[in-house]
Amino acid sequence: MCGIVGYIGKQQAYPILIKGLQRLEYRGYDSAGIALINNGNLNVYKAKGKVADLVQFAEKKDITGNIGIAHTRWATHGEPNQVNAHPHYSQSEELAIIHNGIIENYAVLKEGLKEHGYTFNSDTDTEVLIQLIEYVKKSNQVDLATAVQLALNQVVGAYAIAVIEKNKPDTIVAARKGSPLVVGVGEDEYFLASDATPIIEFTNKVVYVGDEEIVTLERDKELRIKTISNVEKTPEIKKLEMTLNQLEKGGYPHFMIKEIFEQPKTLSDSMRGRVNVEENNITLSGFIDNKGKFLNAKRIIITACGTSWHAGLIGMYAIEEFARIPVEVEYSSEFRYRKPVINKDDIVIAISQSGETADTLAAVELARSQGAFIFGICNVVGASIPRNTDSGCYTHAGPEIGVASTKAFTAQVTVLTMLALMIGREKGTLHQDRYLQIVQELGRIPEKMKMLLTQNDAIAQFAKTFTYAQNFIYLGRGYNFPVALEGALKLKEISYIHAEGYPAAEMKHGPIALISHEMPVVVIAPSAGMYEKVVSNIQEIKARKGKIISIITEGDVVVKNLSDYSISIPDTEECLVPLLAAIPLQLMAYHIAVVKGCDVDQPRNLAKSVTVE
Repeated sequence: MCGIVGYIGKQQAYPILIKGLQRLEYRGYDSAGIALINNGNLNVYKAKGKVADLVQFAEKKDITGNIGIAHTRWATHGEPNQVNAHPHYSQSEELAIIHNGIIENYAVLKEGLKEHGYTFNSDTDTEVLIQLIEYVKKSNQVDLATAVQLALNQVVGAYAIAVIEKNKPDTIVAARKGSPLVVGVGEDEYFLASDATPIIEFTNKVVYVGDEEIVTLERDKELRIKTISNVEKTPEIKKLEMTLNQLEKGGYPHFMIKEIFEQPKTLSDSMRGRVNVEENNITLSGFIDNKGKFLNAKRIIITACGTSWHAGLIGMYAIEEFARIPVEVEYSSEFRYRKPVINKDDIVIAISQSGETADTLAAVELARSQGAFIFGICNVVGASIPRNTDSGCYTHAGPEIGVASTKAFTAQVTVLTMLALMIGREKGTLHQDRYLQIVQELGRIPEKMKMLLTQNDAIAQFAKTFTYAQNFIYLGRGYNFPVALEGALKLKEISYIHAEGYPAAEMKHGPIALISHEMPVVVIAPSAGMYEKVVSNIQEIKARKGKIISIITEGDVVVKNLSDYSISIPDTEECLVPLLAAIPLQLMAYHIAVVKGCDVDQPRNLAKSVTVE
């Protein structure tokens, strides 16, 4: 769960690599480093902390050279410090490596290398890998690319690596398995990165490196790809859809608030070409091309992690209501290990913003091995999940830089809602009049989001009141129970306040014991759904002097009068309430975190794309 950047060409590498690391800071990290080759020297500089600390450390060092690799590390093996930071030298200091992933059999490999006289300076699995590559290279008298190939055949685990050699200043060898890696193709130059964000400034032509593929980047030569089993591959160059402007804050103080305010646009983008309000129709090609699979499915399994799992829960409510197909929602990390029963007439829907989530990718492979049809929902074009599923749907939310997901969540919910509506219409389980009613209302959601966002200043004002809190409870029923879970997660992620989401009716089965005048309780209480029952839950909180923050439908005075603070959302269909109710919860978490002085875009210990277990 870290960032990889590489460059080889005619420009000075250092400024490109540093800028690339800054573009990748959103992924989460605790140290940074860089390796450069110039005039026969292989220089490695690294520092604990931010990229800015690396820049300061390297300020008076030799940072010249037209080839280099750079890295931001999120600690797995070994604590965050300068020694464990990447890049790592080989024992001779002729090779240097950066690595994203985990080498599971590193301990066995390490013991074997010790028997051959190798010593180790760090606690990392990555240093073991570079020592192995050097050992293979020297003992077999082969070039770097062959040494990497032979070494990786001994490795168990996940990796995206880039290796450079002191005496070969015209070559970078990179490889991947289970961790993302992309090559940017420029004019007489190549770029390498974990994702496209560091590349788009220089080129929009990219090659996505496949699993168990090794790519050799050589100055003034064509890109070469082969598999670890030595099969030559033809590079497939694709065009990036993102723009540089999407990666800038655009005048906002943080990416998170920018992305919250982008949601009216991202939902429109998600629906563009798919929702035709004039013709009262939804068209998803991923469904149309595989309609028989969906209509004959006996069960749908949704697998995801974190925020995507919450979106999956909302999708479950919609699919079961409209399509009348049983749905199970599974944490990918549990699903892959609990020997699940998967049938050939099941559909597995895998959801991931990045498309690189390690546990979700593993769940996809498990489901595929059992013969299930796999449908992916992803934001990043060309990512691993779209490449490893039978069909799917992009969310088109655009790059999401803030670690705490906002616009990706509402885009995922939108895609799942469209899918549920299409299945229900085609199966005949959703009446045509009801279908048309929801399609029309779905088309109005972006404008209603814009209206809702005008309350930002008011939310910022009352959010200051709750910086004292050490615990929050979030309550919702039906479609809004997953929204309560998501609201609690947002607060935990960026403000470091403990929060729990609960079904409102379950409060009496335990959490009510926590209610006091010091306990803020957020209740999602729109008029659509089980309104009267939620009002009863609010009365129970009020009787115990809990502080109530409510999300209500415009014009509701009953819940407003029972609440200490309330936020009104426009009236909408029950199944679409989550798209609106999520926004004030995102804003509240953001403003509480800002007042507390937290780093909202890069919360401690978190990474944007969880590419290791």
